[in-house]
Amino acid sequence: MVGAILLLSGFVAVTYGSWRGYAAARSALIPLLREGDETRSRIDAARPIHARARVRAAARNVVFAVAWIMVAMYGLYLLTAAAAVLR
Repeated sequence: MVGAILLLSGFVAVTYGSWRGYAAARSALIPLLREGDETRSRIDAARPIHARARVRAAARNVVFAVAWIMVAMYGLYLLTAAAAVLR
């Protein structure tokens, strides 16, 4: 019973964590790749790089992506523990 619960929760964590990690990584790149509004781009160009809105949004999404990938890695650990219990 414990092995089945570990197996199911590990599979859910791997699936959901990797899906959300991919989505967060994809959304982290979008603000850096598109040009955006010309006026806002000129205003942001006058700011230091760490204060630019697009850079801050990309950095925030990278942190979210890494956190979701960590959830997926924990799911892999749960799957390994389930394999040990089921033997």
